Amino acid sequence: MLNKNIKLIIAGLIVITSIWQFTENNIGNGIFLLLLTAIPIFLYYRNEFILLAFLKLRKQDFEGAQKWLSYIKNPESALIRKQQGYFNYLHGIMLSQTNINQSEKYFKKAIELGLSMDMDLAVAKLNLAGIALSRRRKLEATNLISEVKKLDKQNMLKDQITMMKEQMKKI
Repeated sequence: MLNKNIKLIIAGLIVITSIWQFTENNIGNGIFLLLLTAIPIFLYYRNEFILLAFLKLRKQDFEGAQKWLSYIKNPESALIRKQQGYFNYLHGIMLSQTNINQSEKYFKKAIELGLSMDMDLAVAKLNLAGIALSRRRKLEATNLISEVKKLDKQNMLKDQITMMKEQMKKI
């Protein structure tokens, strides 16, 4: 895996090479190299291993997603802030199946670092609300569920929210 700064350096070198191709009257090569610059810039903002982990998670392959995430050795230096949030979000989702205590730590860190999509933020907060309910922290769960309602604009989490409210009545 390449460091985020190395990806920018590669993009810069490709741009310099394309300028050199333009000066040598190789217009086609220069245009192709300028288009090729989009790849390292795209991978700067969207980490390739996080994208592959999302694809594996979409197929419910938690072991495969964990394998792709394990390739990221030092997320602080290799990823930008939003990517670090999604790195922790994915770890939280995978650990919520086995270890709730560790998943809470990852979800809180993901929310702190920031997630791009409101739906991802809503899912993280809904999982935190479930963890708070399991620990009998009703006030914290109520606050998190109200935040989830605000974030869930398409009502995709409506069933989960009503189920959480039913569980809160039992406490």
